[in-house]
Amino acid sequence: MFAALRNASRSSSSALRAAHRAAPSARAFRPTTFVRTLVTKKYTEDHEAVVYDDQTKIGTVSITDYAQSSLGDVVYVELPQTGTEIAQGAQIGAVESVKAASDIFAPISGTVEEINETLNDQPGLLNKSPEEKGWLCKVKLSDPSELEKLMTEEEYKKHCESDH
Repeated sequence: MFAALRNASRSSSSALRAAHRAAPSARAFRPTTFVRTLVTKKYTEDHEAVVYDDQTKIGTVSITDYAQSSLGDVVYVELPQTGTEIAQGAQIGAVESVKAASDIFAPISGTVEEINETLNDQPGLLNKSPEEKGWLCKVKLSDPSELEKLMTEEEYKKHCESDH
């Protein structure tokens, strides 16, 4: 009796395997397109950072964690207007805190595509998340080669250590 069950089981499982092998050929072949995006993060000596996406050609500008900790509690942020043409090294805004006021300088040249409107109502985001939620503006770079003039994360850390 067990032999009959085993034979019946083998014949039905081989039929299932044959059906599974036939199924992939019935499906349409979909080629997968891979797009490689390079995202680069660079720093200035004045403690601004830019995260550049080579696919969109957009750089997201922020202040660094080191800068926000030096400033203390941020109470006001002045940002550039959308559509403004900015030049690398030029003043694009300011940050005021309970301790001090500091200018914000453009790490790269280009056109301001978007500003972080949330900072108008919540300037403290610069303290809580300066390089993520507290980003300042998004810039369409006019000359991506300017990024080469900026520091890598390792170079920036050494720069901060030498500031003390």
